[in-house]
Amino acid sequence: MNNNNKYITISAINKYLKYLMDENPHLNKVYLKGEISNFKAHSSGHFYFSIKDENSVIKAIMFSSNAKKLGFIPTEGMKILVTGTISLYEATGNYQIYVDE
Repeated sequence: MNNNNKYITISAINKYLKYLMDENPHLNKVYLKGEISNFKAHSSGHFYFSIKDENSVIKAIMFSSNAKKLGFIPTEGMKILVTGTISLYEATGNYQIYVDE
């Protein structure tokens, strides 16, 4: 007997997990504090970085539309307060915070 119909694709599970995260009201507006690490300002204007505390780390992205409003360039080790949305990037299966401010 063939049980292949029980298996789903990676794309399907990532799409489903993204849906669950995007529909969760506790993840739609998150307030985090931490320290910047691995900061990269992309030529597109987007900022890619991680936010860490003593025990954990989360990847972060700030799109250029929000980055332009900052008035400063974040630097490695800077202590920050951010607001944003936690979601899953389907292509890699990684969750991250999409920083608004």
